[in-house]
Amino acid sequence: MKNRVPIIALLLCLGAAPAALLAQTPGKVGIVDMQGAMLSTAEGKKAMADIQKKYQPRQLEVQQLQQQIQSLNEQLQRQAATLSEEEQRNMSRKLEEQQKVLKRTTEDASADFGVDRDEMLRRIAQKMVKVIQDYAQKNNFYLVLGSDQIPVYYADKEVELTGEIVRLYDAAYPAEAPATTTGRPATTRPAAPSAKPKQ
Repeated sequence: MKNRVPIIALLLCLGAAPAALLAQTPGKVGIVDMQGAMLSTAEGKKAMADIQKKYQPRQLEVQQLQQQIQSLNEQLQRQAATLSEEEQRNMSRKLEEQQKVLKRTTEDASADFGVDRDEMLRRIAQKMVKVIQDYAQKNNFYLVLGSDQIPVYYADKEVELTGEIVRLYDAAYPAEAPATTTGRPATTRPAAPSAKPKQ
C-alpha cells in the first residue's frame, strides 16, 4: 500500500509528459501542399506544358479514332434495315475492332503520360524537399507536414507554407515559365477520352 501512491503518481506524470514536452518544444508546425507547390513552380509549369505538348499528337489520334467509331456506329444504325446480315456482321466486327484499338491506344497514352508526369514530379520533389528543410531550419519550424498526404481540417494562414516554398524554389531553381492563354498553369492530367462511342 505504501508504494502504490508513488507508483500511481509516477504513471500519471509519465502520461502527461508527452503533452508537456510538446507544449514546451520551441518552434512551429507548418503545412505544404507538396503536389500543388511542385506544379506551381516555374519549372513545374514548363515541364507540364512540355509533357502535354509531347502527348498532343496521341491525343489527336484518340480523337480521330473516336470520330471514326462514332461515324461507323451511326452508319450501322442508319443502314440496319437495308444491309444484309453478313454486311451487318462485318460492320459490327469492324466496329468492335476499332473500339479495341481505341481502348488500347487510350490506355497506352495515359500510362506513358503518367510515367513522364511522375518522373517530373520526382525530379522536382527532390529539390523541393531541400528547400523546405532549409526554410524550416531558418524559420524555427520543428515540423512540416504535407497537406496532400494527410487530412488537414484547420490550418492558420501562418502555418500554410506552400506559397512561400514556391517562391523560394523559383528563386533557387529558376526556369522559364511557358506562355499560356489563360495565365494559369495546367496542374492536372488531361482527362482521358472515353472509349465508348456516342449512341
